[in-house]
Amino acid sequence: MCESSRWKPPFTSCEIIGDYEPLKVYWEVLRRRNREDLVEKSMLANEDFEKLEIVLSRGKHSLADLLDIFKGLFRERVDGEAAREAFSELGLQLDAESARDRIAYILAGWLLEASKYWRILSFKVT
Repeated sequence: MCESSRWKPPFTSCEIIGDYEPLKVYWEVLRRRNREDLVEKSMLANEDFEKLEIVLSRGKHSLADLLDIFKGLFRERVDGEAAREAFSELGLQLDAESARDRIAYILAGWLLEASKYWRILSFKVT
């Protein structure tokens, strides 16, 4: 669970993603690079929720499956070098592809948490 003093994006429960700080720092890196377009691209959009509803309509999926599916979709929207720099600022040295994967995973988790908030999806993390 997120600590109450930690930053988190709207509509999160921290049931899947315990720390959203890398996403915040990623957005800060993009803004310093004057890449607001990539900040916008990496925020949740109506289309993301629509894609989730389509996936859910095709049958049951585990939470892990949904995370994998949406991590792959979000990966295309993440700048690897900016993600690497964000993790470096947090004291974690990763290559660009690993950093890109981690930010994409955070975005996928955010989508699922927000979907639970909006009652599109129901899950229990044990």
